[in-house]
This record gives sequence, structure tokens and C-alpha cells, in this order.
Amino acid sequence: MTEQLYLDAFFQRLWQDREPFAEVERLTGELFRRVKSRRTLRIELEGRGFFLKHHLGVGWREILKNLLQGKLPVLGAGNEFAALQLLHQIGVPTMTPAAYGQRGGNPARRESFLITEELTNTISMEDLAREWAQTPPSFRTRQAFLARLARSAQLLHDHGVNHRDFYLCHFLLDRATAAAAEPVLYLIDLHRAQIRRRIPFRYRVKDVAGLYFSSMDAPLTRRDCFRFMKRYRRTDLRRTLRDDARFWQAVERTARKLYVKVHQHPAPEF
Repeated sequence: MTEQLYLDAFFQRLWQDREPFAEVERLTGELFRRVKSRRTLRIELEGRGFFLKHHLGVGWREILKNLLQGKLPVLGAGNEFAALQLLHQIGVPTMTPAAYGQRGGNPARRESFLITEELTNTISMEDLAREWAQTPPSFRTRQAFLARLARSAQLLHDHGVNHRDFYLCHFLLDRATAAAAEPVLYLIDLHRAQIRRRIPFRYRVKDVAGLYFSSMDAPLTRRDCFRFMKRYRRTDLRRTLRDDARFWQAVERTARKLYVKVHQHPAPEF
């Protein structure tokens, strides 16, 4: 594989005549996560905040383990960079890439990095849902958020992207838009995202079921679920219940099974 490199204007100036991978190696900041092959940092450069994901080779053992489990291994930052570019094109609010690089022909030892601009003045939808459990939002507010979540899911899936970690915690609300008719919800953490011409049934189910599972403790009603279904499928309720019955049954079954696995008790009924 030939080396891939993208630098926005800020990093082109900052790293002029420097070797980007060496510069990434020297970056330090607040450590958010470290696993064997990846570190995630919040960094500050010239007063600006960024997040860095630095991937090192995952090794052949991890690749083979994923393949034997029927999963495509995540080999670096390339998936996330491609997904972020596509999301910007199709109108799904997300992180903005500032720098990206990948090098190495051996997939087990490939090195890559992704630096994104920091999102400020935000709250995760998971945390907001917990607040709503104590102080339920107005009907108008609830519908505005449901519409944005459904729209993001629909755009993602209609353009061949499945997130694979599609939970409320990976949507960040821009607090400045909380009372707007169309609040801004940033979709984050796309390092496992996949892009295809068409998403297989089970991956579409997994994404929507993940979103449903993570909202089960929010103050939602059955009518709210129906509104999401209509907006996601861009049709009326009667038609989606008829034409997509197998899909919605699979979503319900998968979400409730996941809820029991995580919480060790049955999910609430709407």
C-alpha cells in the first residue's frame, strides 16, 4: 500500500517540512483510551483542541480472530476517515478531519492516524436521555430529536454506511441548538464503520436495534417509536408495518435481547 496523507491548511502550516508520522509520535495530551494497537488523545495545538487516534498494527492474531468470527477486522484509521468524508457529503453532522495518514503494505503492521477538530459545548444523547428521565422534555422537543436521529440513520443506511456502534452515546448534541426546530446531533466514533453499495439486512438491523436499545430507558412512548419508524423509512406507518414487518420484528428482538444481556432484566414495555 502506498502512503496516504491528508492535512488541512492548519496542519500543512504546522508541519511544513516535517515528517507527519514522526510529529504524531511526539504528540502528547489527555489520554482517553489506550488499547494494544491504538491510543486516543485530546491534544491542544496553538490554542485549538483536537482529538487524535493513532493506530499501530493489530497483528495477524487479531486479524485471524476477527475473520474466524465472521467479522472484518479494523486495520487502522482509514475506515473512519472515509466515513467522515462521506457523512459530510450526505449531510450527517459529524467530526471534521484535520489530518490523516496511513502507511505500510503489511495489514498486520499498518500504521495510521486520524486527527479531528474538537467538538465543544456538546452533551451526549445518552446523558441527555438520563436527564429526561428526571425532567421529561416537551412534546415538541422530543419530536425534534426523534426526527434528527431518524434522519441520520436513514441517510447513513441509504448511502451504504453501517456504523456498528450505533448507540445514543455516539450522538453529541450541540447545546446551542437544543431548543431549535432542527437540533444538531453530531455522530461520532466511526472507527468500525463500513461502506458498501448496499447494507446487508443483519447490519441494518444491528444499527437500528442498537439505537433502540440505548433509548429504552428514555421517556419514550409507543407513538414515538412509530414516528421514528415512519421517518426512517420515509413512508406512512401502515406501509412500513406491512412492507418492513420482518425488519422491525428483528430490530425489536435484537434490542430486547441486548438489553437483557447488559442489564440482566427485561426491557421496559412501551
